[in-house]
Amino acid sequence: MNYYSLNNKQHKVSFQEAVIQGLAPDKGLYFPENIPTLSQSFFDQIESLSNEEIAFQVIQPFISDEIPETELQSIIAETLCFDFPCVEVESNVYSLELYHGPTMAFKDVGARFMSRCLGYFNRNDDKKVTVLVATSGDTGGAVASGFLGVKGVDVVILYPSGKVSDIQERQLTALGQNIKALEVNGVFDDCQDMVKRAFLDETLAHKNLTSANSINIARWLPQMFYFFFAYKQLKNHDKSLVVSCPSGNFGNICAGILAKKLGLPIAHFVASTNANDTVPQFLVNGIYTAKSSVPTISNAMDVGNPSNFVRIQEMYNNDLDEFKKDFSSFTYTDDETRFAMKNIHVNSGYVAEPHGAVGYLGLKHEMQNHHNSIGVFLETAHPIKFLNVVEPVLNIQLPIPTQIESVLNKEKVSLKISTYEDLKTFLS
Repeated sequence: MNYYSLNNKQHKVSFQEAVIQGLAPDKGLYFPENIPTLSQSFFDQIESLSNEEIAFQVIQPFISDEIPETELQSIIAETLCFDFPCVEVESNVYSLELYHGPTMAFKDVGARFMSRCLGYFNRNDDKKVTVLVATSGDTGGAVASGFLGVKGVDVVILYPSGKVSDIQERQLTALGQNIKALEVNGVFDDCQDMVKRAFLDETLAHKNLTSANSINIARWLPQMFYFFFAYKQLKNHDKSLVVSCPSGNFGNICAGILAKKLGLPIAHFVASTNANDTVPQFLVNGIYTAKSSVPTISNAMDVGNPSNFVRIQEMYNNDLDEFKKDFSSFTYTDDETRFAMKNIHVNSGYVAEPHGAVGYLGLKHEMQNHHNSIGVFLETAHPIKFLNVVEPVLNIQLPIPTQIESVLNKEKVSLKISTYEDLKTFLS
């Protein structure tokens, strides 16, 4: 399988090259040259397959023979060493919990998969790779955990000062070893702009930069797995599926749409956003206008110019009418989010954190158009990661999970920067 740049379809690279480069030289995101179709027999027997077997069949065509089958199976087994339960919240509404991994965020899957792919590609190479990544919350911790101690890889994480939760910050600043954290005086979009600029800076070519954001195909592609796991668990209801993704950089929902293109029978997708409403506005007027990000209580979604949206447009050939048949997007305020958290907890006892609550709101809105359907909203991080919001809103005290306890007493180590020149000096 080759991958082309979305800025120039004539520029094509292998899976390995796309993983190592992260971003194409022309600043374009990489996209698979073709999208395979999974057999009907695969879906007919999906309930009898393990998560590892499902994941292998889903992703192997995108890798071909660049990673041997036995090695790929091992990578998948190490990636999927935790559960992905669908939890019934109310009649016909389920939460797909993606936070049972080591850093308690959905990004554990992509980070673990990518780190092991990169480790395989670097197995016989003494040349170091620098993973440079921007985070609005959970990416940093997942990447730090996934790449900790990986041979030949240095990790540099940029995060917006004061705009991630305390637990999120500790997860990306306290591990040490090959992990370095840069605290940026700005918002997530500033961090992401610095990362993209560094990739295009020829004076940094010797650093062999790559990204572990969802712009990297090895971070993005395995996110398809969640949607197959949800279908496996809910197939026996014999109802169509509506899936709502709390959306920031749009990598998760983009992977879900790719899963649909492979044949996964999902009736409709909802991109549920907070006040950062670039995509909901696009669906209203057909004009994509990047905005400065707005801080909210669902901080991991505070993205005003979502990188992965261009991949979604590619899958629909930039045809807005076709796109709208499969896709809706709604925006919600912090007050609406708090109200949803309370309502869910009062009615079911379920504890939803702010991102999941936004996903729930979008799902309930769209399900009015899909009678006799099963609705799924993604819970992308454990509520403990947002205890400063969850506890006062729900008037409860959350127990501290083991995964979080391990970082709470570690010392935060970060370097404060304000400009791209600061980043360049650090990397040089």
